[in-house]
Amino acid sequence: MAQTKLVVVYPQPKNVEEFEAVYVTEHVPLAKKIKGATRFVASRIIGSADGSTPPFYRVAEFYFPSIEALKEAVTDPAGQEAAAHAFAISTGGTPLVMIAEEETISSDETQTTTSASGT
Repeated sequence: MAQTKLVVVYPQPKNVEEFEAVYVTEHVPLAKKIKGATRFVASRIIGSADGSTPPFYRVAEFYFPSIEALKEAVTDPAGQEAAAHAFAISTGGTPLVMIAEEETISSDETQTTTSASGT
C-alpha cells in the first residue's frame, strides 16, 4: 500500500519540561484525531553525534495511505486545530513541516521499496 507521511520537526523548546507537559497532555490527543492518519509516531531527539544539544527536540510522523488523504486531513477542522496547536506550543521557533515518501531498504541492500507514489 502506498504511503505518504507528514513530518513535523520541533526545535529545542525554551523549557523542555513545560513543552513536554503540553505536548503529551494537550497536543497528542489533538494529533490522534487527525482524519485519515493510519499511524502516528512521536519521537524525542535524545542526542547528537558530537554530544552537543541537538537543534531539534521532537519529530512527529503522520502516515497516510495517499497524498490525497494527507491533503484532506490538513484541510479538515481537526487537522487545522492540531497544526495551529503545533505552531503555538513550539517555543523554540517555527517547527519544520514536510511531506515525505517512505522508502524501506532491506538489510541485504538488494531490495528497495518505496511506500508512496510521487506527488
